[in-house]
Amino acid sequence: MNTEIKQGGCQCGQVTYELCGAPVALYRCHCTECQTASGAAFGMSMWVRVEDFKLTSGVLKTYVRVADSGGQVESSFCEYCGVRIYTQALRLDSGDLVPKPGTLSKSDNLKPSADIWLSSKQNWFEPPEDTRHFDGQPLLEALFESHQESGSTVGD
Repeated sequence: MNTEIKQGGCQCGQVTYELCGAPVALYRCHCTECQTASGAAFGMSMWVRVEDFKLTSGVLKTYVRVADSGGQVESSFCEYCGVRIYTQALRLDSGDLVPKPGTLSKSDNLKPSADIWLSSKQNWFEPPEDTRHFDGQPLLEALFESHQESGSTVGD
């Protein structure tokens, strides 16, 4: 596993961060919430341990929404340009954050291991054969397992 420090930040440069550990999951989410939040056909999510994430500059604002499950999800974003840096499920005691991998300085070799919420995907999207497919929300363990099995990579 690659544990070199990875850099990331927002569009305007006010917020920067470092990741020092390997991610535990990297996937595409096709739920309507991720489509709305990303302004695209899907959102990318990368789970990391809280202790592996370090904000190096800037101030994050937060927004809390209620998920379909009833749980609260907190999104943290740059107060100037509005770019979402990470989300966190507030009711989980997993010790994980979910940075948006598109905010990494080097994101050209992102390789997701799963596609989730395919029941609400855009009609034109065909999930690749090399990812695990889930119609809805899988158990976190299934996402973490698919990541380990696939050898998924993030910004080496």
